Amino acid sequence: MSKRKNWLGITVWMILIVVGLSSCNKPKVEPEPVYDLAEIRSKGKLVAVTDYNSSSYFIYNGTPMGYQYDMLQKLSRYLGVELEIVVENDLNKAIEKLQNNECDILAMGLTITQQRQKELAFTIPMGQTHQVLVQRKPKNWQVMANYTLDNFLLKNQLDLAGKTIHVINNSVYVQRLMHLSDEIGDTIHIVEEQDADVEQLIQKVSKGEIEFTVADENVALLNQTYYPNIDISTPISFPQNQAWAVNKNATELLKTVNGWLRMVLPSDYHAVIYNKYYNDPKAAKRSQSPYFSLNGGKISVYDKYIQKYSSQIGWDWRLLASMIYQESRFNPKVESWAGAYGLMQLMPNTAERFGASTKSSPETNIKAGVRFIQWLDNQLADSVPDANERVKFVLAAYNIGLGHVMDARRLAQANGRNPNVWEGQVGYFLKNKHNPKYFSRELVKFGTCRGELACDYVDDVLRRYQVYQSIIE
Repeated sequence: MSKRKNWLGITVWMILIVVGLSSCNKPKVEPEPVYDLAEIRSKGKLVAVTDYNSSSYFIYNGTPMGYQYDMLQKLSRYLGVELEIVVENDLNKAIEKLQNNECDILAMGLTITQQRQKELAFTIPMGQTHQVLVQRKPKNWQVMANYTLDNFLLKNQLDLAGKTIHVINNSVYVQRLMHLSDEIGDTIHIVEEQDADVEQLIQKVSKGEIEFTVADENVALLNQTYYPNIDISTPISFPQNQAWAVNKNATELLKTVNGWLRMVLPSDYHAVIYNKYYNDPKAAKRSQSPYFSLNGGKISVYDKYIQKYSSQIGWDWRLLASMIYQESRFNPKVESWAGAYGLMQLMPNTAERFGASTKSSPETNIKAGVRFIQWLDNQLADSVPDANERVKFVLAAYNIGLGHVMDARRLAQANGRNPNVWEGQVGYFLKNKHNPKYFSRELVKFGTCRGELACDYVDDVLRRYQVYQSIIE
């Protein structure tokens, strides 16, 4: 009996050893990296993917606008971080960016479906919509009685049998049409468009290039103000919730965004911005403007001058455009309390030095401003050899004066910081130059200043430039 127990014990030990060895040979499974709210706050930036269209995100007269843009701006301020927007109209690519931690949040009107919930963590619903058929009204529809007009339009889902409908590739519209085809017991021919978004397909319907497409009702209603010859009265789905989405493992971010949405969605602020982009009659007028970015990529009426003179200093014209917007909002007649005037807001002495006056044309004002920028760049070229970094110094010097920027460089060097780097180095000391601890030092030649305003100026110009880069060719 004791021998049997010994053999049993040996056998158990051998099994445990084999199992232990085999487990040691198995490769360790690395846990998925968690990229959540703490990491976002640590880097100081929220990276959001949104789509580029006439309601979510666009530029009008040089100003970044859009429902998603305005909401994201408010969210980023609530989180205490900067906002970076990535434009992606292909939903599959947008989801891929989120899953690869290339962004933090998808800020789109995403329809919540069971399939998508397997991949994404949705916020609380931000609204509801349903899908509608978009079709073209007949000629002379304006003079037709409603009952006559209805005879020319598809009003019953059963009438879609045998019809061809163009929709976005891999979208919820494809799924809905497949289900609808099964429900009506007949074939609906679905053409999945690879390189077009909803608004482009609606435009094609309006022009008669395709017969039908499908859109969310709120988007269709907005586009009906641009294209009054489209009909959107035929629903093809039940109401569906729409929301933003984050990564499945970003639990703290999801919790925080949901808490913020519960405060914002019932507020007057949200009602105002929603109506601004979805219910405002001015949207139609805005869409017809040549300075509406979806109409060809113009920023202002002065683009040709901005492009001409920016090339002379090696600047991207969109950077100079962002700077001029910051200075004057493209108003050539504006004059500041200090006497700066024109598109480039040049002080009289500076303007005269570089070839302009109060009576100069907008082109001459831009030309003089660019000459001033070139002069500032020349003063800093040897000290700050990196051209991209030097842009920040030039912008600050243009705003507050080269002397204050050079003071901040000396302070940075004296305090063991890098005098050739802006962020957290020279920028820090310029921002704090109002503090006697710094401006009273002997190495400071130009006294105190409101350096934080210049730092904000640099941030604003570069942030808008990033927006222009993402949208304007």
